[in-house]
Formats: sequence, structure tokens, C-alpha cells
Amino acid sequence: MRYPLASLLLFLSLIPRLALSQPATARREPLQSSIETIAAAVNGNVGVAIMRLETGGIISLHGNDRFPMQSVYKFPIAMAVLHQIDQGKRSLDTKIHVDGRDYAPAGMHSPLRDTYSPGPADITISELLRYSVSESDGTACDVLLRILGGPKKVEAYIHGLGIREIAIATTEKEMAAGPMVQYRNWCHPAAMARLLNAFFMGKGLSPASHALLSSLMINTTTGLKRIRGRLPAGTVVEHKTGTARTSGGMTRATNDVGIITLPNGDHIAVAVFISDSRSDEGTRESTIAGIARAAWNYAVGGGRWEPR
Repeated sequence: MRYPLASLLLFLSLIPRLALSQPATARREPLQSSIETIAAAVNGNVGVAIMRLETGGIISLHGNDRFPMQSVYKFPIAMAVLHQIDQGKRSLDTKIHVDGRDYAPAGMHSPLRDTYSPGPADITISELLRYSVSESDGTACDVLLRILGGPKKVEAYIHGLGIREIAIATTEKEMAAGPMVQYRNWCHPAAMARLLNAFFMGKGLSPASHALLSSLMINTTTGLKRIRGRLPAGTVVEHKTGTARTSGGMTRATNDVGIITLPNGDHIAVAVFISDSRSDEGTRESTIAGIARAAWNYAVGGGRWEPR
């Protein structure tokens, strides 16, 4: 059968479009669609990176966009402190003097200040790490930054691990000075997943320091309705949260990042950042929990993502 020339040309013009669209649909990971659907419930920006740590494969949503970290940055700060301890520059038992100048201002979360203020206290680095990581204490975080020599020392350490899309520029007190300051401490979700992977692989820390920080993250007391929120009881999660105050109906950061141990002993890193959201706290936390559970279901159900 012969076809009119116009019809033949029309058919040929469609071939490139068909060739381009079909493989893209075939390659799409089911987890990607689940993440997008869950994230759509939030009025705000959502950045996600999920990494299968045994393979390095990563699935993300806005994974290379900037998101304010808030207290998530206490995780890399703790890594930098423990690195100095590994180098013999400090000891976990070293006591650091803390006084009125160090205490976080009223309204900022600080169990350490609530315990010791207004008087001075001498607190070991080990205890400062526990306050900063497990309790997300603003005073402890700033004291650790002080003994390290400032935020840029932490940033240099993280960049030295080969992860450059993380910026650490301010103290907790500086962030409390105004809502826009927090945007100076930012990361890409994908970069945070790579940092969690580096931590998991033992890069940059001794086994003893890794074990200590892992324990502090497992025993964190904040964000229990986030990554942990919908996982099966008893699931081991090492995580660090970050939360901004709500002002004018907007919450500029609701975050949680961590490592989930699967039933078969494998691991996934989950990094979820929600910025500039006008949704209520329940919706924001439920979104993080839902994404973590979707990743868990996908991994446990045999879903795999190839190294990238």
C-alpha cells in the first residue's frame, strides 16, 4: 500500500517524540511517584533524597535545590568535633566553661540553659555533644562551634570529605536574630544524603567516634513524628531534626535526616526538607513520615535503585 507523502511526513515527524517519551516512562522509579504524591500535600517547598547505602543509588525530588538546615547542621558540627578528638586535639572528658555569655536567648530551645542558668557550669565535650545532637540544644551547639573556631571550620571539614553543597555560616544565636539568617546555613538534600552515606561508611571518623554519634542520633528526643513516625515499632533510626519557628503563618524549615536500618540489615538514608510552608505542623510532620515509610516499603518490597 502506498501512503500520501503528507501522511508519511507526519508519521516520521512523530518518531523522535515517541522515542524520547517511552524510555523516560519505562525508567521512572515507583518510589519517585510516591514521593511526589506525598509532597504535594504540603503548601511549601519539599526537597527529598533517598539513598540505598549499600549501592549508592539515589532517588530525589528537588535534590539539588537549596534548603535551610536549621538544627540539622548540628549533625555535621558533631562530626567535626569528633574528628578533632580523633586527631588528639581534644578529649571527650575535657570540661568546657559555659557562662551567661554562652546561654541561648530566651525562646530558643536549650535544656542546658534551663538547667544551669544563670550560673556558670563546666560541662564535658561528651555532654555538650549529647545536648546538641540528642536534645538539639542551641547553647551546646554554639559552645561546640566556639571551641572548633567557628562555623567555617565545620564547613571546611565537610567540604574536605568531598561534599561541597553544604554551607555552614552562622551560630544559633545569629539565626535567632532574624528569620532570614537561617538561609545562610543551607544544603542540597542530595548532598545531605551523601554526607549520611559518608558517615555510614566511616569516612572522616574513627570507629569509636562513629559509634558515639550513631548512638546520640538513635537516642534523639526531637521529631518523633517525622522519619520515625510511621515506621514499624523497633525500627532503628539515626536522625537529626531541624525546625524553624512559625511566624506570620509561615514555617521556614521543617526537616529530618537520618539512616534507617531495614529488617534484612541493609540501610537507607532519608533526607527530607520542607521550607517556606504555610501548612500546619501536623501536615508537615506527616509528610516527612509518609515519605520515610514509602521509602521503607519500597526497599523492603524489593525495590532497588541503581548507583548514580
